[in-house]
Amino acid sequence: MGTIVGSGDYRYEVIEGFGKLPDDWTFHEVAAVAVDDKDQVYCFTRGKHPVIVFDRNGNFLRSWGDGVFKRAHGATIGADETIFLTDDGDHTVRKCTLDGKILMTIGVPGKAAPYQGGEPFNRCTHVAFSPKGEVYVSDGYGNSRVHKYSPDGKLLLSWGESGSDPGQFNIVHNIVTDKDGWVYVADRENNRVQVFDGNGKYETQWNNMHRPCALYMDTTKKDPICYIGELGPGLGVNKEAPNLGNRVDVYDRTGKRLARLGDIHAGEKPGQFIAPHGLAIDSRGDIYVGEVSRTIMGQHLKPPRELRTLQKLKKLG
Repeated sequence: MGTIVGSGDYRYEVIEGFGKLPDDWTFHEVAAVAVDDKDQVYCFTRGKHPVIVFDRNGNFLRSWGDGVFKRAHGATIGADETIFLTDDGDHTVRKCTLDGKILMTIGVPGKAAPYQGGEPFNRCTHVAFSPKGEVYVSDGYGNSRVHKYSPDGKLLLSWGESGSDPGQFNIVHNIVTDKDGWVYVADRENNRVQVFDGNGKYETQWNNMHRPCALYMDTTKKDPICYIGELGPGLGVNKEAPNLGNRVDVYDRTGKRLARLGDIHAGEKPGQFIAPHGLAIDSRGDIYVGEVSRTIMGQHLKPPRELRTLQKLKKLG
């Protein structure tokens, strides 16, 4: 057995080298990961082949999206087995079939709304769904907002502004929902997850985390578990400090941390992370982690080389 991470009911074996790419292909970076009802794994990448699909054993199945996306950021499977892809470089959310046909585009391709003006979108980041199929979009890098859309793409409401008080945001980086319709928002640079009702009313927040970046929650379960990927330090003065992010944490729905996955140091050894940016869980409880390692570390590499950008953690017990 390989390296084991986690504790208690949340122990995982690190599967090295998951994702067998065709010759001369690279991920470059895996910004997001999604899993369909057949446990096929969709990697939304920042390389030449934006969407790369594997079976649960890591065998290559297909790819699509070449030339369509500018900068991959978020991927979410819808209830109707479509996939919503959030492109923060193009300021759009595209709803696609699982083989790549575009069904709907929210946002104007290539056109950003005014910076921090509140109108959608300025570098949107991710998508989640209400129990009724309404679409929440976290927005994002150039806004401090969450937008709620009807299933057919009509804007219903928006909330949030720049700041650090309850209901305010400092980089709205990810979003998930639960079966009861609560909305969980990764407020990355405020080091917290904020919880709202379905119409944007602030309820509570989870603290004691470092730059929450990736979120995953199973929307079908009564008491779902929330998985949170944390980034490490973003400043040169503390980039080598231990025990600050670079891990995946497991929380219950009340915000209690149940387990911590990963070493206290960033790295590429088994059991370490560099930049967990996207998360997905399959039907067996295995975790797929997409990392934007090049964005975080690439500028420091001499000479440049490929970094690990995709990991699988196999659930034990």
